[in-house]
Amino acid sequence: MIFALIVVLFIVLLLILTNVRIVPQSRAYVIERLGAYSSTWNVGMHVKVPFLDRVANSMSLKERVLDFPPQPVITKDNVTMQIDTVVYCQITDPKLYTYGVENPMNALENLTATTLRNIIGELELDETLTSRDVINSKMRAILDEATDPWGIKVTRVEVKNIDPPRAIQEAMEKQMRAERERREQISIAEGHKQSAILEAEGKKQAVILQAEAEKEAAVQKAQGEAQAILEVQQAKAQGLKMLREASADEAVLKLRALEAFERASEGQATKIIIPSEIQGIAGLAAGIKEVIKN
Repeated sequence: MIFALIVVLFIVLLLILTNVRIVPQSRAYVIERLGAYSSTWNVGMHVKVPFLDRVANSMSLKERVLDFPPQPVITKDNVTMQIDTVVYCQITDPKLYTYGVENPMNALENLTATTLRNIIGELELDETLTSRDVINSKMRAILDEATDPWGIKVTRVEVKNIDPPRAIQEAMEKQMRAERERREQISIAEGHKQSAILEAEGKKQAVILQAEAEKEAAVQKAQGEAQAILEVQQAKAQGLKMLREASADEAVLKLRALEAFERASEGQATKIIIPSEIQGIAGLAAGIKEVIKN
């Protein structure tokens, strides 16, 4: 009896241990009871009924990155190219993911290839090469809507590589080289233009500075001459003032006039106009001589 009891306890313990499940974070278990869907286990400890319940599927709820191989596609202008895509998706409903479609990831890959061909078939080569964002947005919207019944959420789609035919690649490379050379020539021309502008500006500034220097010199010269004339006039005025203060008589004034006439006769002039008072000057000279003798 003791041995039988130990065996029973061992079997019960084994059943309990084998039917207890601990679901880790970011995972989910789909449970079937007698072949039908029963429940979905999320994170935590769960116990299933022996012989009745079974784990039909376990899956990760983390976001997945599916890098699909390149697919041959034909553009609207009949150019065949290879395009590979990357799809970011996440399981949002474990039940639909388990019972919605057979092999969901394979179905998603085929759906991606078909959607890509349909979208590229509506675009020409130039639009395909320059409209990656448009292609990504359209593919994400179409795939997300199509995978809802499968319990899958498509969060993002990226066109990774677009490989046109070799001949088109060579033509594009030539065009890119020509564009680079054109930009280099434009840069060189802009450099020459800027250099010429700077040189012209330098010459202009030099001419302006020279003109300002000449103007300043002329102003200083004119101011100097004006100052000299002013000082001469002031000296003459001071001399006349001194004569008036000294009460100079008519004889002294006539003598000064005779000195001025003498200085004029020493010049280069061929004609000398003798003032009408010259006779009086002769008499004045005689009078001065008498004054000196006395």
